[in-house]
Amino acid sequence: MDLWNVFQTTIMITAFVAVMMILVEYVNVLTRGSWQRALRGSLWKQYLVASVLGATPGCLGAFVVVALYGHRVLTMGAVVAAMIATSGDEAFVMLALFPRTAVLLTLGLMGVGIAAGFLTDVVGGKRMLEEECDGLVLHEPELCSCFPRGMVLRQLRRPSPARGTLVVGAAVFVLAVIAGRLGPEHWNWIRVTLVGVGSLALFVVGTVPEHFLEGHLWRHVVLQHVPRIFLWTLGAMAVLALLTHEVHVGSFVQHNRWLVIVLSAVVGIVPESGPHLVFVTLYSGGLVPLSTLVTSSIVQDGHGMLPLLAFSRSAFLKIKGINLLVGLLVGGLLMALGW
Repeated sequence: MDLWNVFQTTIMITAFVAVMMILVEYVNVLTRGSWQRALRGSLWKQYLVASVLGATPGCLGAFVVVALYGHRVLTMGAVVAAMIATSGDEAFVMLALFPRTAVLLTLGLMGVGIAAGFLTDVVGGKRMLEEECDGLVLHEPELCSCFPRGMVLRQLRRPSPARGTLVVGAAVFVLAVIAGRLGPEHWNWIRVTLVGVGSLALFVVGTVPEHFLEGHLWRHVVLQHVPRIFLWTLGAMAVLALLTHEVHVGSFVQHNRWLVIVLSAVVGIVPESGPHLVFVTLYSGGLVPLSTLVTSSIVQDGHGMLPLLAFSRSAFLKIKGINLLVGLLVGGLLMALGW
């Protein structure tokens, strides 16, 4: 893979992540409040809904779970279920690189998360925080008219710099995919999906009111997430290209399979979106087996655990320890089975 291909692949992945995050933000505002209410129920309902929230690409669902745990609504087992199911921002990248495997992996992580959450509460006694944390705020559902009649044409005639940039960017992405400059060279379901999500994102950035666009899409998605995704992806793809040309990674992995699994688990402890991308790109290049990707995915949780680290280090360490143990057990089992 030459430098131009590395850069082109990075642009495609970053653009796909951006449009998907725009759609997730849009759906979140339309449904705000419903998932918080859904979590207040039986333990099995908590595990199920928490794992679904964790499986939602990005860190928003994980943040909601941590906030409810901080308010003593959820058990530690529910948080374990969510954090095992989540892959943070890396979920978007996996969907871009290997969508079928990414969907199956997410479903598998949800199943593992529910089982681990149940066992956590059985062993630990349905533990909640000893006292409610005032540092985590559950926001009321945001009221937003996401398609303001009478304002859409006016917004498009005189767009703000942020709207103009997003509209042009989404349009260029859609046209580049249609022309075969980004994504698959021939029409297939992946190319149709890219055009579809890009067109939906173009509709969103062209129609939402200014306060939503500025607060949610521009400042949150574009300024906060996109640069980090671009740099991490570029770095990971560059490392992959270097390893492919200079190092016999396949031979190293073949002779050090258990070391690589442990390394992926240790890296997953870091509460940050990005390091996991190294193992995502190595897997996409066929340089590490599925067991390594699964181990890393179980242990890592993007930014989801950062709020918990801020107010309860003991809870953070316990949940991370549980996820580390589960990741090593499941990944080791898969490797023993030849995966």
